Amino acid sequence: MQKITPNIWCQGTADEAAEFYVNAFSEFPGGAEVLTTVKYPEAGLLDFQEPFAGKTLTVELAISGFKIILINAGEEFTPNPSISFMVNFDAVRDENAKEHLDAVWEKLHEGGSTLMPVDTYPFSEYYGWVQDKYGVSWQLMLSRPEEKPGPAVIPTLLFGGAAQNQAGPAQENYVEVFPNSQLGDRAPYGQQTGPATPEALMFSQFQLDGQWIFAMDSGVEQDFTFSEGVSLMYEAHGQEELDAIWNALSAVPEAEACGWLKDKFGVSWQIVPDNMEELMAKPGAYEKLLAMKKINIAEF
Repeated sequence: MQKITPNIWCQGTADEAAEFYVNAFSEFPGGAEVLTTVKYPEAGLLDFQEPFAGKTLTVELAISGFKIILINAGEEFTPNPSISFMVNFDAVRDENAKEHLDAVWEKLHEGGSTLMPVDTYPFSEYYGWVQDKYGVSWQLMLSRPEEKPGPAVIPTLLFGGAAQNQAGPAQENYVEVFPNSQLGDRAPYGQQTGPATPEALMFSQFQLDGQWIFAMDSGVEQDFTFSEGVSLMYEAHGQEELDAIWNALSAVPEAEACGWLKDKFGVSWQIVPDNMEELMAKPGAYEKLLAMKKINIAEF
């Protein structure tokens, strides 16, 4: 079961972005589909939310089974490459993996920009990094035949700017906070590379509650870092687990709102109950949620 679901902030474009991604990943094994769409209430909204009354609030997608939620909101935040998505084109399971990578690249690139062109690199014989027209970053990689098949889509954290060289400490913190978590392989730079120290991580992987996440320290100076543009939603089981994770992670009191928090590395999280859909179906649930920082299940 996927316990961590990335949430992408869309500036009033969630519906069209969902259509864009369903089309873009149509040739990726497993494809993409819209699972659910949730609407804003007609009343009880905050002033800045009034223009969205009755319109789409969230769209939940699945890309080859991997869930992503698009949040339909205002212009407060935008995604950036500090959290991207590694998309694995498995040459063992798909004999046309390279052609499918090219097809997905072409669609994602429409209106977007190239961060790293599709080419051969020391770490991959065929790889490219693209930022699409909604600001979301995708790393498309052709796996080697000898590699063990991995997940189709993996969230990837890029530590730079204010979070430079924190990939290692962040992972060590996260595996202590979340249940059923562990560190994985690590590849340090080994020498000073731009702002990255020799001990900084060129690449690493870890599991949070059984789910793979990649992390790396930036090897170049960058003027962006983590933001609410892409947040990570964790579904906690019961108030006790929710409280424990919230208390361990939250480091910026002014960022606490409606289950959202920001940790000491700048990463935005949404810590929600695993029965959130049931709670939000109760009378007055939306208004109650707006009044909360940490979610209190009993108040629903």
